[in-house]
Amino acid sequence: MLPTKKDGKTIIVCKKCGYCRELEKGESSKFTIKEKTAPKEKIVVIEENIDTLPKTREECPKCKNLEAYWWELQTRSADEPSTKFFRCTKCGHTWREY
Repeated sequence: MLPTKKDGKTIIVCKKCGYCRELEKGESSKFTIKEKTAPKEKIVVIEENIDTLPKTREECPKCKNLEAYWWELQTRSADEPSTKFFRCTKCGHTWREY
């Protein structure tokens, strides 16, 4: 459960299922925060200005062009390899490789 403030009220929210409810007065002492969380970093979405990305020889599954821009993001847990994204230089189709 994650206690949060909303409209001056304290509510608890389950991170797994999304269940939430308002805490009664004095009830918050029953809950302890075991882990401090930092705000999530902003994720850069690649939309325009892709000319600065590196290019590689990769076949586009849509138009069969043999050149694509590429970039990597850590989309899963830290002990898993990063996900490589490709965007076709001809048709703009984007796909990923795990």
